[in-house]
Amino acid sequence: MSEIYQLSKMQKVIKGEITLAGSKSISNRALLIRALCKDDFEISKLANAKDTQLLTHLLKSKDPIRDAGAAGTTFRFMTAYLSMQPGVQTLTGTERMKQRPIGVLAEALKELGADIEYLEKEGYPPLRIGEAGKFGDQTELSIAAHTSSQYISALLMLAPHLPKGLNLKLEGDIVSRSYIEMTLNLIRYFGVDYEWEGQTIRIAPQPYQAKDFVVEADWSAASYYYIMAAFAENLDLQLNGLFEESVQGDAVIAEMMAQFGVKTSYNKAGIRLTKEPDFELPEVFEWDFILCPDIAQTMAVICAGLGVKGRFTGLSTLRIKETDRIMALEQELAKVGVKVYEDPQAKDYFIVEGRATVDGEPQFDTYEDHRMAMAFAPLAMLGAIKIAEPMVVVKSYPDFYKDLVKLGFEVAQ
Repeated sequence: MSEIYQLSKMQKVIKGEITLAGSKSISNRALLIRALCKDDFEISKLANAKDTQLLTHLLKSKDPIRDAGAAGTTFRFMTAYLSMQPGVQTLTGTERMKQRPIGVLAEALKELGADIEYLEKEGYPPLRIGEAGKFGDQTELSIAAHTSSQYISALLMLAPHLPKGLNLKLEGDIVSRSYIEMTLNLIRYFGVDYEWEGQTIRIAPQPYQAKDFVVEADWSAASYYYIMAAFAENLDLQLNGLFEESVQGDAVIAEMMAQFGVKTSYNKAGIRLTKEPDFELPEVFEWDFILCPDIAQTMAVICAGLGVKGRFTGLSTLRIKETDRIMALEQELAKVGVKVYEDPQAKDYFIVEGRATVDGEPQFDTYEDHRMAMAFAPLAMLGAIKIAEPMVVVKSYPDFYKDLVKLGFEVAQ
């Protein structure tokens, strides 16, 4: 029988202090850059996420078969990294990972000179990655700009090590631009210069410079506390480790939540969340999530819990995440009487409609997706709920339930 947690919270009071772990996205980029750097350096406040621990292990491993499990970022970064390493490697993952496309990145690397073969389905894991050393004079590469930013980031981090560098042209509308900017900010921190003009990013061959690095806390993780803040009648919450000048696109959650009366104040340790008294909620919350797709689930649950109509766009990458996140939201919010559907009047717009009614301890499925578990857990403030396969949160936030308990949630197995 699968594991199930029961969650409840008697009072709508959120008061306390939580120290958030380092950002998984930043940690994983810093780890790959360190692996590509000639000299070692210290990374402090590294994420304690399972994905980050796995990437740390795989980068050090000498095993000819490396298993990235369900970790998408890890698989993509390892594909790029192994393409420049000696020896023949096999890179594999879970059954779900074998359904997530890798062809755009693999074909781009092959165009640059990498030796990569698909061992099962064309364009999908697992991969056989051959000897390095075939990278030559090819510097021009085009890639669809609407593809996963992780493919683009993997190529950008590899670029300084290519014999002639890389001119990467992004074709079409750029998706998840903030994640590309995060990567470029990091490579610049480690001494690599780049130019971004129009749709082309140019990086000349140059070495990374070893510098000790501090990982900022994860704004994606912080977003789940904003759900609690939205539902709270009494709010005073300190979240430690977040930077006001953040490289994370998900930091925009602070701006979004101002529309719901949640005030974000920055201080030395991080942020403090309080509530505007007698704040009138909007009738409709509309947002383009093209720069911050990972907080779409957060905002869908907030709209559902408060009965605010949500009108979302920029969700094109959500169907190829850990699960089809649009389908998952539709299925799970239906359990509390909320509809999620594509706007018949406007293509690529999705509507969240209705107000969540939490009774009878609804059980939410998580679809092997950490964000489903964490986005739905705060609904326990509206009534007792159950979360199936709750420990999927180890992917990015292993201490999530411990931190909920600190804020007065009851978590029972």
